[in-house]
Amino acid sequence: MSSSSPDIDAFRAAALRCPLPQAIELIGEKWAFLILRGALNGLQHFEEFQAGLGIARNILSNRLARMVEGGILERSPDPEDRRKVVYSLSKKGEGLLPVVLALRQWGEEWGCGSHDIVLADQRDGLPVRKIGVLAADGRELSLHDLMWVDRQGVKLRRPQQR
Repeated sequence: MSSSSPDIDAFRAAALRCPLPQAIELIGEKWAFLILRGALNGLQHFEEFQAGLGIARNILSNRLARMVEGGILERSPDPEDRRKVVYSLSKKGEGLLPVVLALRQWGEEWGCGSHDIVLADQRDGLPVRKIGVLAADGRELSLHDLMWVDRQGVKLRRPQQR
């Protein structure tokens, strides 16, 4: 007889199919995030990443290879100097911009860093809005406004029950 409740069993089954663990395995490590931040800010060459991040060569080499293998970065010869390699973001890598920005904004809000430089819209120079969770109609949602449903719309559970 199982000592767990049906809710916990359902949670466990859903957790096994969740994409979050695989995503964290690929990018959920300090140096991977810092390399990603560098790539989002235009770093392209091994030497730029190393100088800009202060990372050991062997660690940088390993993380770049993993990010290329994971489809986050693309590796190609530098058209100006064929002896060099260019690391550029793939579409998959560019898709991580909201993730990186949300973490940065969270860090700013909770005292983990400086507010002296902000990301701004190139068109008007205004800072970008805080990343949030939005409803289909554009309303901003909090944790208490959310619930999990399956693809058929059947309610499974609320993320945090009061």
